[in-house]
Amino acid sequence: MILGVCEWLSTKTNFTAKNIRLLFVLLVLFAGLGIGVYFILWLVKILSKE
Repeated sequence: MILGVCEWLSTKTNFTAKNIRLLFVLLVLFAGLGIGVYFILWLVKILSKE
C-alpha cells in the first residue's frame, strides 16, 4: 500500500507483505475496517521509530 505499513507489519510477523495487503483489501471490501486499521498501524509505525 502507500505508507509502508504492510512491509513493516510483515517484518514484525511471520506473514508476507502480499498476504497482509490481501487481508487489508478484504477488510476494506467486506467490513470497511481496513482503512481505519491501516492508519492506526501507520501511527504505531511512526511512533515506534524502529
